[in-house]
Amino acid sequence: MSTTDSRSDQTRILSGVVVSDAGDKTVVVAVTTVKSHPVYKKRYKVTKKYAAHDEKNLCKVGESVRIKESRPVSRTKRWVVVTSQ
Repeated sequence: MSTTDSRSDQTRILSGVVVSDAGDKTVVVAVTTVKSHPVYKKRYKVTKKYAAHDEKNLCKVGESVRIKESRPVSRTKRWVVVTSQ
């Protein structure tokens, strides 16, 4: 048995597009994933929006960014912008 927890060092990183930068130090990122229907096997897109913390207000609408899961920054923000692509 390992002494370190394997989940503790695994943080989720997602890629998406900035859809709003109206808030101060906050951007809304739309992340699109492709899923497959369990019975019919048809593939379809699912889009989910995440509020992410942007410390220096560098991100603009339409930019591709990567966000990383973090501790809660506010009521809705649990993600931090890692890089602008």
